[in-house]
Amino acid sequence: MVRKILSARGPIKVLEKNITGGLGAGNLTVLASRKGVGKTACLVQIALDRLFEDKPVIHVSYASRVDYIISWYEEIFKKLVGKENLSAEMIVHDQIIRNRVIMNFRQEGMKTSQVLKSIEALIGPGNFQAKTIIVDGFNFYLPGFEDLSLFKQFAADNQLEIWFSCSLKGEEPLFDDQGLPKVLESYLGSIDVIITLEPDDSRVRLTLVKDHDQVLSKKLRLELDPQTLLLSPV
Repeated sequence: MVRKILSARGPIKVLEKNITGGLGAGNLTVLASRKGVGKTACLVQIALDRLFEDKPVIHVSYASRVDYIISWYEEIFKKLVGKENLSAEMIVHDQIIRNRVIMNFRQEGMKTSQVLKSIEALIGPGNFQAKTIIVDGFNFYLPGFEDLSLFKQFAADNQLEIWFSCSLKGEEPLFDDQGLPKVLESYLGSIDVIITLEPDDSRVRLTLVKDHDQVLSKKLRLELDPQTLLLSPV
């Protein structure tokens, strides 16, 4: 009951309503911004939304350490439960932890095909029936067109939704005339949805710039509070 309340009131439902048909199984979404704007906080809230629905999640991290990922989950979870003023916090916590697996890889040290084999072993013979994959820390500035194509094919073959973060770097302009991050131009064939995060006064605004086959610049009725790190409708 508690998990249903958290899921029903979560801002991720607002996000999905703004995407044509939702994200949908077999598709890839990329959240793009400069480092430190809030991509990981958003990804963790997406993962928690699925976990509150009793849906297993695999979180793939390309960072050198995974302890900070666990800290993100703990912090966001406490804030979401505290925001709703719900009891039975530890019961819910233990339930969702059982449905989450964190996997850690080095992008330069392991081929994407090997990463996907590890995930496949978990969701196949391992019988961990995840339909949501979070990929944090993937470096889109490395030669990786074929790597993302493999992720896309894997999503289609296994009917998964995969959410990536993309840290933008370098000098302006970071975006083309349509608002698409320039670093993602060569990947567009494999990406279904692109959402950018940009600081705006005391909030971080989310903009939908690719919605499946449509390129647009749609300000979402959703923002991230940089103080609480929580998404909320506007």
